[in-house]
Amino acid sequence: MAKIGFISLGCPKNLVDSEVMIGLLQARGHILTADPSDADILIVNTCCFIEDSRKESIETILAAAQLKTSGSCKKLIVTGCLAERYASEIRSDLVEVDAILGTNQIEEIARAVDGIPVPPPNSYGRSDADLYLYDDKTPRTLIGPGYTAYIKIAEGCDHTCSFCIIPKIRGPIRSRTISSLVHEATQLADRGVKEITLVSQDTTSYGQDLGIQDGLAKLLKALNSIEGLRWIRFLYAYPNGISKKLIDVVNSNGKICKYIDMPLQHVSASVLKAMRRGGTKASLAQTIRRIKKGIPGVTLRTTMIVGFPGETREDFLELKKFCKEMEFDRLGVFAYSDEDDTAAFALQPKVPARTAEKRRRALMEQLAAIARRKNQELIGKEFTVLVEGPSEESELLLQGRL
Repeated sequence: MAKIGFISLGCPKNLVDSEVMIGLLQARGHILTADPSDADILIVNTCCFIEDSRKESIETILAAAQLKTSGSCKKLIVTGCLAERYASEIRSDLVEVDAILGTNQIEEIARAVDGIPVPPPNSYGRSDADLYLYDDKTPRTLIGPGYTAYIKIAEGCDHTCSFCIIPKIRGPIRSRTISSLVHEATQLADRGVKEITLVSQDTTSYGQDLGIQDGLAKLLKALNSIEGLRWIRFLYAYPNGISKKLIDVVNSNGKICKYIDMPLQHVSASVLKAMRRGGTKASLAQTIRRIKKGIPGVTLRTTMIVGFPGETREDFLELKKFCKEMEFDRLGVFAYSDEDDTAAFALQPKVPARTAEKRRRALMEQLAAIARRKNQELIGKEFTVLVEGPSEESELLLQGRL
C-alpha cells in the first residue's frame, strides 16, 4: 500500500484517463493524497497537443522530480500523451523518471506502482499493449466536483487534419457500446452526479466503427431516460457530423443541453484545404443556420486557429467577418503551434508568431463585444442553474452556470 500523488494535465479526455488509473490503484488498496510532498509515488499524466501544453508537462515533471529529494517521493511515473510521443527523450533526459506509460498502457499503472518493470511505448503512436478503451466495469474514481462528470464515449480519431498529432498518439477511433455507456451513466447518477458531458476526439463519429448510423443521436436518446441526471451535453462535434437526426434529438429531449461545441478552425478556402478540414465557408454557414433553426435558443461554441502556415491578411479578415456575422456565443482562438510529425510542419510560408498573436487578440476582442451584448440581454430573465458553490469573487455569493 502506498500514498499516491496524482497530477492530471490537459483535456477532459485525459482527466478521464487519470480517474481510471486512480480507480485501478485504489482497487488495489493504494491511498490517494492531495499533497504531492506527502506522496510515496507521484504520477504525472501529461499532455503534448501544442507547445504550451508540452512545456507545462515538462515543468510539472521537473517539479515532481524535486520531491524525490525534498519530499517523501520514492518513485516518479509519467503517463499520457507526452509519454507516448517522447518516451525515448524522457528516458534519456529525465533520469528521475522511474516508469513511462503510453496512452494504451493505462491498465499497467498498478504494475508500475508495484515496481514491476513495464516496457515504455515501443514506437511513436503505438504502445506494447493493445489499443486501450475503458468500459463501465473499469474502476474509476471521480476527482472533480461530485455533481458533474465526463464520460469518454470513444478513443482515437480517423480524421487527418494536417495540424493535429492526436491520431498518431491515440490511434484510430474505437467506440464503446451504447449499453456500456448507459450503464456507466446510471452508476454516476446513482452516486449523485447531475450533469454528464460526453467527450472523445470527435463525438459525432461515435459508433461508426461499430456500424451504428447516427450513433451519437441514439446514445443521447438512451441517456435522456436515466433517472437522476439533469443535464447531458457533448463536446467536440465535427461540422460534417451534425445530422438532422442529431439536431432533432438535442431539441426534443429535455435533459440534453441546447449547447453545441463545434470546432471549425477556419473558413478561408485555402486555409481549410491546407488544414485538410473539408467543407467550405458556405457549407459551414449552412450548418450553423441549420443548428440555430433546429434548436431554438441554442448556445454555439467554436474554436479557430489563426496564424496557420500560408494564412494571409485577407484570409484572416475573411475569418473575422465570418465570426462577426455568425455571432458565436463562445469562441476559443488559438495561435497556430508548429508541431513536428504533422503534415502542417512542412507547409510554407510560416506566419510570424507576433502576427498570429495579434490576430488572436483581434478576434477575441471582437467576440468580447458580442458576448457583452448577449450577457446584457440575459438581465431580468430567469434560468435554471447548476449551483457550483461559493463564488470565487466573494463568500457572500454563490456561483452557478447555465
